[in-house]
Amino acid sequence: MFVYPKRYDVIVVGAGHAGVEAALAAARMGCETLMLTINLDTIGQMSCNPAIGGLAKGHLAREIDALGGEMGKVTDLTGLQFRMLNTRKGPSVWAPRAQCDKKAYQFRLKWICERQARLDCKQGQTTKLLTRDGEVYGVETALEVQFLAQTVVVTTGTFLRGLMHVGGNQQSGGRAGEAAALGLSGSLAGLGLELGRLKTGTPPRLVRQSIDFSRCEIQSGDEPVPWFSYWKDDVWQDELFHVEHSTAPPVTAGRQGRYPQGSILARHGEQLPCWLTSTTDRTRELILANLHKSPMYSGVIEGIGPRYCPSIEDKFVRFAEKDRHQIFLEPEGIATDEIYVNGFSTSLPFEVQVEMVKSIVGCERAEIMRPAYAVEYDFSLPTQLDLSLETKVCRNLFLAGQINGTSGYEEAAAQGLMAGINAARRAQGAAGVVLRRDQAYIGVLIDDLVTKGTSEPYRMFTSRAEYRLLLRQDNADFRLSELGHEIGLLPDHNYQTFSAKRAAVAEELTRLQAQRSGPDTLAQLLRRPEVTYGQLPGCRTDLATEVVEQVEILIKYEGYLARQELEVAKLRDLDDRLIPEDFDFAVVSSLRHEARQKLTRIRPRTIGQAGRISGVSPADISLVLVALKRGGAARTRVEQAVAKPELGGISPPED
Repeated sequence: MFVYPKRYDVIVVGAGHAGVEAALAAARMGCETLMLTINLDTIGQMSCNPAIGGLAKGHLAREIDALGGEMGKVTDLTGLQFRMLNTRKGPSVWAPRAQCDKKAYQFRLKWICERQARLDCKQGQTTKLLTRDGEVYGVETALEVQFLAQTVVVTTGTFLRGLMHVGGNQQSGGRAGEAAALGLSGSLAGLGLELGRLKTGTPPRLVRQSIDFSRCEIQSGDEPVPWFSYWKDDVWQDELFHVEHSTAPPVTAGRQGRYPQGSILARHGEQLPCWLTSTTDRTRELILANLHKSPMYSGVIEGIGPRYCPSIEDKFVRFAEKDRHQIFLEPEGIATDEIYVNGFSTSLPFEVQVEMVKSIVGCERAEIMRPAYAVEYDFSLPTQLDLSLETKVCRNLFLAGQINGTSGYEEAAAQGLMAGINAARRAQGAAGVVLRRDQAYIGVLIDDLVTKGTSEPYRMFTSRAEYRLLLRQDNADFRLSELGHEIGLLPDHNYQTFSAKRAAVAEELTRLQAQRSGPDTLAQLLRRPEVTYGQLPGCRTDLATEVVEQVEILIKYEGYLARQELEVAKLRDLDDRLIPEDFDFAVVSSLRHEARQKLTRIRPRTIGQAGRISGVSPADISLVLVALKRGGAARTRVEQAVAKPELGGISPPED
């Protein structure tokens, strides 16, 4: 047994989207951090579709960026095509999406991690968590090397006892060509964590030249580009990154041209198109005739698959009334001919996949480069976590990403960021950070997982957020950048950029509310649906587009926003009422058995969280409130213990 001589503040196990954000956050907050992964060549690998954003997922990506995370900037520099979705609807559901260059995204994240101060990147398969007296103090690898730390963040993705399926063929692995993590599940279970089994899948990749795109509908990107990152100067003035790792000195570029110098778009010269096509009657016939060969339908796969990203077999079975399904053909990079077949995930045998692909419109002669497959893996039931993402059974151990039952890069990265923040703050002796449901989609995501749990891969939707008019993708910096800077994650120069934007918006709002055109103020004119800011008399042409966008939304939706703020204020009182950690729900008289059982298992942090648990009724909450009052639980309001809750809900210090 060899104990590595360097002691760390934070160890991050895994280097996917959750692991990268966790490790970067901890290191940037001043912690000596180790990121330990099975294969250093796959840091930030996009295992499935090389795309970031989309409905609600785009909100998560922008929130990560607003707090000081990396996903938005990497997307802007490696994106192939950018679109703003849902623009025919209200701004609360607008969502940015980018198709990325798969390898450029991965290489850039690896490059960033390797150059991050206080972050060590090492290759090794973690097989065991080292614990003592209910507290984790390090990890052990397959080579019997022990790394010690104050806190550990586990972000293993689909690798925990990962098993891949193509028809009747099974191979151990968390991703095609990569080994599964076989020892860590036992270590987690040994701590008392209950594990379950989930399934996800990926479609085949096709040879570009073998597809007849003339039979497909072209899907172009938006111009001007709807960038992800709020920190444009960082993106435009970043050290030029080249996949070939040039030894030439770094060059900085000003904001000339349409695209950031050194970005994939600048190298290619324009956005790449995607294409829309569809399945046919022949596709349906092939699938239904071979359904018995699918490991999902033959009972071979134990794990539960994603409800909202089903396989093509699931689509034809669950939506039997539909004859055809849309398929998107999307490029994987400027230096590869691989085409991703979005919407065509399957685990049917390879020979069936060949015929299925040829049944798609435009793909009659298409060649498969990589076959589709399904992968099932272990996950930890997320109700075993606190809102900080620390496990309840083991102190200083945090879980983030697909190990908590989620699907998607954005959901994983959001959890990784928060787990990294809280692991770092624990190592520094500071209070943890918990985002509220009215503050961020990240808050909705974590609260849903911890409070309600999940039995299938969880995917974020705007419909999950009851305050979505407040949680728009355009105002994530207004909601979160103050907090990101306060905890030491968002750099000073980014905070200054945000502060200048905030001041410009406030100044222009004041001017529009004071200046008149006839009997009406300019603000009153702008409230009219048919009037835009640019049509106002005396509109300023020197304001940034982002400032004008905020001004328009805040004025046009002022009444709706005020109404939602009132709803938040009414319900926040319940989220401000703390439940003592040692409170015994068993002593609450007349509490229904189901409610008592779930409250005892989940251990909600506040009355508001308790009320969101499935199976706990308003009557149950009333009984708990009475019991708390009679028991003299003096700590009933979070603001007695929380520092500056308006800046992010920093949780109270430990007793």
